[in-house]
Amino acid sequence: MTHPVDEILPPGRLLVLAIQHVLTMYAGAVTVPLVISSAIHLDAVQTAYLVSSDLVACGLVTLVQCIGFGPVGVRLPVMMGVTFVSVGPSIAIASNPALGLPGVFGATIVSGILGVFIAPVFSRLRHLFAPVVTGTAMVLIGVSLMSAAVGFIAGGGGAAEPSDPLNVSLALFVIVVILSITRLARGFLANTAVLLGIVAGFAVAYAAGRIDLTQVASAGWFSLISPLHFGLPRFDLLAATSMTIVMLITMVESSGMLFALSRITERPLSTSDLARGLRADAVGALLGGFFNSLPYTSYSQNVAIVAMTGVRSRFVCAAAGAVLILLGTLPKLSFLVTAIPQPVIGGAALVMFGMVAANGVQTLGQIDFKAERKSLYVVALGLSVGLIPAENSRFFDRFPPIAANFLHNGVTLGIVTALTLNVLLNGAPRSIALAEQPAE
Repeated sequence: MTHPVDEILPPGRLLVLAIQHVLTMYAGAVTVPLVISSAIHLDAVQTAYLVSSDLVACGLVTLVQCIGFGPVGVRLPVMMGVTFVSVGPSIAIASNPALGLPGVFGATIVSGILGVFIAPVFSRLRHLFAPVVTGTAMVLIGVSLMSAAVGFIAGGGGAAEPSDPLNVSLALFVIVVILSITRLARGFLANTAVLLGIVAGFAVAYAAGRIDLTQVASAGWFSLISPLHFGLPRFDLLAATSMTIVMLITMVESSGMLFALSRITERPLSTSDLARGLRADAVGALLGGFFNSLPYTSYSQNVAIVAMTGVRSRFVCAAAGAVLILLGTLPKLSFLVTAIPQPVIGGAALVMFGMVAANGVQTLGQIDFKAERKSLYVVALGLSVGLIPAENSRFFDRFPPIAANFLHNGVTLGIVTALTLNVLLNGAPRSIALAEQPAE
């Protein structure tokens, strides 16, 4: 029988479910180029081009990861987007007049080349990702993303910003629609609950006068993206080193994400599978540097979609990759998606990110903590340490910049903590035995 991961759905269902994935990750996908553009003072035309390039590269890397080409691609329902870890190094490199954006793209290409060779070595550490580690990672991912969802509901101003009651009402309306569809609908309609919630929220926001479609009307219909648009890449040893560190951090985060997705889809992840997935991260950096973008990683918000809907087909995410490429070449469509109010996205995100954490709790529930009391310390400190950057974003500001790139990423910090403690407290042989159990 065909595994649900390899199931090819009818075209209509495939497209609708793909659009749901795109709407879920779109805000995150365009945030990184917008932040970098603002930091280095690019004009509106260059900013738009950077965003379009990112969307096209994002779609290409997603296709590579989902469909798989020889030794590249994990062949799971994964959506790929620019890693937020790359923001700090990218701004630092681009701010150097001798390097600029071509220096960023050159460093990204070098990190991708090195990543291709690092991936198979890194994949041999798969035995360290026991259920106590992957469960902790999933809970941490879900909880860490909550601040982003709250920030969206506040209107994009950040989780610490006060929110307009209308924004909260809009987000609450989206949540009610999603829950109502989940409760009352069946089959395909229930699987599109997030998409329908976003569409309903968009309609209400438009009726309330909270949506401006001026940019949609003025945008062009078609625009091709050319590789190396900002000039030939420039190569610098320090820049390449900092971006390679970003690649290593990405591989830690991706490993945790892929093991979590493996358990959700009930397809065990072998060493070769993990190597193909991490190699796709590296190829993503190569494509990103070539197409005026940055390193890529799997997006956890889309793992939440898989967990919430139960639709495990990798071809849905592959179709979403094709939609992203289309959005990158059709400015009108791209601006229309951008016009969706942040509180609408935030309402949907609150449900989905909570689902990621809930799946982590479910994974941890398979562990007998009475027999393995030491595993409680793995979970406790993995979560506590991983949440430090979320609780205090400046906690590691006085650390050396190279270390800060790692320490400011709470998910990676928590995963490394859980990995290390599991080996120290439970022992490597015990970890191997747990990790090789089939997914339930």
